[in-house]
Amino acid sequence: MSSHSFTPREQFGVTFVDLARRWRRALDHSLAQTGLTDATWAPLVRLHEAGDGVQQKELALRVGLRESSLVRLLDILESNHLIERRTDDADRRAKLIFVTEAGRTAVKRIRKVLARVEGDILSDLSDQDVAAMLHAFARIGERIQPILDDAEHTA
Repeated sequence: MSSHSFTPREQFGVTFVDLARRWRRALDHSLAQTGLTDATWAPLVRLHEAGDGVQQKELALRVGLRESSLVRLLDILESNHLIERRTDDADRRAKLIFVTEAGRTAVKRIRKVLARVEGDILSDLSDQDVAAMLHAFARIGERIQPILDDAEHTA
C-alpha cells in the first residue's frame, strides 16, 4: 500500500480522464434511445453548431478526430439520413457536409437528453462554478493544442 499523498496537480490528469470516461458512459447510456453513440452524436451536434456547408477537414478539427476516422462516422450518419455530403463548388476535391431535416430533429432530441442528464450531474454546482470550470478547460485546451499539432506533424 502506497503512503504517498498526491498533490492536486498530480491527481488532476488521472481524475480528469476517469471523470471524462464516466461522463461519456452516462451520456451514451442516456442517449441510447436516440440510436446514436458518442462517436456519432458528437460530430452531428458539432456540425449543427457550425452551420451547414462545413468541409470534412474543418469538422474533423472541431471534433478532434483525424479526417480518415471522421469519414467512417459520416458514412454512418449519412446512411441514417442525418447528414448529406455535397461537392464543394469552390474546390471539387472537397466535400461539404449538411445536416438534413432528420438530422436537425435528432439534434433537438440529443440536446434535450443532454440538458436533462447534464442538469442532473451539475445540479449541486452554481452557474459560477460551471463557468469557472469552462474557463479553466478552455485554458487547458489552449495548452493541449500545440502538443496535438506537434503529434500530427511527427506522425
